[in-house]
Amino acid sequence: MVEVPENLVYTKDHEWAKKENGRVKVGITDYAQDKLGDIVYVELPEVGKELNAGDVLGVVESVKSASDVYSPVSGKVVEVNSELEDSPSLVNEEPYGNGWIAVVEMSKPEELEDLLAPEDYRKLIGE
Repeated sequence: MVEVPENLVYTKDHEWAKKENGRVKVGITDYAQDKLGDIVYVELPEVGKELNAGDVLGVVESVKSASDVYSPVSGKVVEVNSELEDSPSLVNEEPYGNGWIAVVEMSKPEELEDLLAPEDYRKLIGE
């Protein structure tokens, strides 16, 4: 069974967001990493990059394919998980832990309300 933590919100594109003091930590879901297979490379965004909700935040490449990672909210990238440069497999091993991708300082916090609650995300993936 796929893990869908209750303390996060989700996008239809399989990203998760965790609100932390006006910022959101972003990664891809357990479902997404499972479908992608072994992740071999993560292209991180530049710190300082301004994004609108739905813009490409980064790219996750697996042995099967490459997938864009979209920002769930508008704002500025204030931190990236540089650990993924040497250990991209963290996304597979700990998608909700050390496998996070970036932290975005929100310019429109109300956009979080447009994201999926855990139960809605479970319906989307058929869990």
